[in-house]
Amino acid sequence: MFAVIKTGGKQYRVAKDDRLTVEKLAAEPGETVTLDEVLMVGGDQGTTLGAPRVEGASVTATVVEQTRGEKLIVFKKRHRKHSRTKNGHRQHLTVLQVTDIALDGAKPKKAAAKKKAPASESAEAPAESSAEVAADAGGEAKAE
Repeated sequence: MFAVIKTGGKQYRVAKDDRLTVEKLAAEPGETVTLDEVLMVGGDQGTTLGAPRVEGASVTATVVEQTRGEKLIVFKKRHRKHSRTKNGHRQHLTVLQVTDIALDGAKPKKAAAKKKAPASESAEAPAESSAEVAADAGGEAKAE
């Protein structure tokens, strides 16, 4: 199965386990990002084209790293004016690893969540009043 997604003003053809470099996304390495702007989905069942997007489709990817592209030289020369400028530029990029392509609004599968331990009996017992705690600490108990 493959999908055509749009991010950062560009379109990319992706499949599961693909690694791609896109314009910078606001996410830390190791985080999961969901790309909802899916323009086309194809696979064994056929091809689905969006108008302009495929409704309910999404691509889930994991951020591998934040990096910068190669240095580009920006050189401007004004003919017969003896005027030149030379600047360099490095674009900020994000490297993604595609983990899942979901159709029809299906949520991506997550790893098995750890179950919380059942609450202990002490947590269920009502909290003691401050007078009872003070009485236990001082050794003197008042009879009610």
